[in-house]
Amino acid sequence: MPRALVFPGQGAQYVGMGVELAQRFPSARQLLDEADRVLGFALSDIMANGPEADLTRTDVSQPAILVASAMALAVAQEACRPLVCGAVAGLSLGEYSALYAAGSLSFADAVRLVRLRGEAMQAAADAVPGGMVALIGADEASAAKLCAEAANGEVLAVANLNSPGQVVISGARGACVRATELAKNHGIRRAMSLPVAGAFHSPLMAPAADRLRAALAGVTLKDPQWPVYTNVTAKPVTSAAEVPALLVAQLTSPVRWADSVVAMHAAGFDEFLELGPGKTLGGMISRTVKDVRCRNLDTAADVNALVAG
Repeated sequence: MPRALVFPGQGAQYVGMGVELAQRFPSARQLLDEADRVLGFALSDIMANGPEADLTRTDVSQPAILVASAMALAVAQEACRPLVCGAVAGLSLGEYSALYAAGSLSFADAVRLVRLRGEAMQAAADAVPGGMVALIGADEASAAKLCAEAANGEVLAVANLNSPGQVVISGARGACVRATELAKNHGIRRAMSLPVAGAFHSPLMAPAADRLRAALAGVTLKDPQWPVYTNVTAKPVTSAAEVPALLVAQLTSPVRWADSVVAMHAAGFDEFLELGPGKTLGGMISRTVKDVRCRNLDTAADVNALVAG
């Protein structure tokens, strides 16, 4: 049964994540300690104790989720000996975890990059107030038509294609409000504003993309040891040379998660192991493709279940 490793994105964080793994597995504890050293503050304390308001800040939640995902990966590798895998992918922020898992990014560089990414995204959000709206019962075409009508001269674009019938749009605050009011006119069952800091994965993130591009220029990347199915193209990448441009484009482009899942399934992957906080990706995958097995590793109990098969 070919297995792909998948990694969650922002929003998966919760106070207490990673605590059990750090207590039980020295390899997980070492990563947590290294993250504290790299960042210069006690990320481990915020992950363990909160407060939730601090953990949900974009510049904190992004490194926290990446670190928790790396810890889960280390534990899975230790428990399975070896951890058999043929591809990796991650949702938005999770793409950095996937690149780390594939050996393309070092742990320290991944932590630094997502910290900067979070700071840059927050700065862009502060510059132009924006938001995101989840559309239930929409596809890319109906969401794009809604964006075109609701924009009214402002930015509004398709941001996330998560699973069939679940699309997220992103843009200026006023345009998001109009979209929620007009959604039913486009045959969309429900439109809900999301509690996010800004218009992520839209053109309003262009300033953040510029900062990320500059940071990536100083990072050494290696060819991934497994194909990385990227958010921007939903296609596998095996060359380090392709990675920087895709990570930069990801900030202003739709996250094609459902397409990535379909592509992995078509390539023969029928088991998905979600490493990191929560079980969101497993649900998305199960709604997107059939006849697959989705498992996750987030807690000590998950480790036992994984080893038991």
